[in-house]
Amino acid sequence: MKAVNVKTGFNAQDISNFVWAFATVNKPHPPIFEAMGDQVVAMKYLKEFKPQALSNTVWAYATAGAPHAKLFEKVANHVLSYDSLDE
Repeated sequence: MKAVNVKTGFNAQDISNFVWAFATVNKPHPPIFEAMGDQVVAMKYLKEFKPQALSNTVWAYATAGAPHAKLFEKVANHVLSYDSLDE
């Protein structure tokens, strides 16, 4: 597959919806997942993601079998930064 040139500027909900849709219909597209994951990793903070959007994003990568170590590391660090998961 050839690389995908993804326009920057997607917000957190856009990214979550986009990768969730691909995973839900079982049509993973590795270049798109890589590009979207790179955009999440490039975000300074993940606070823009509502908890549901963040969990849907991680679910989509896992369901699609789309590895993105830097994305999962960033999400893990974000979750670990909370004093409580009740927030």
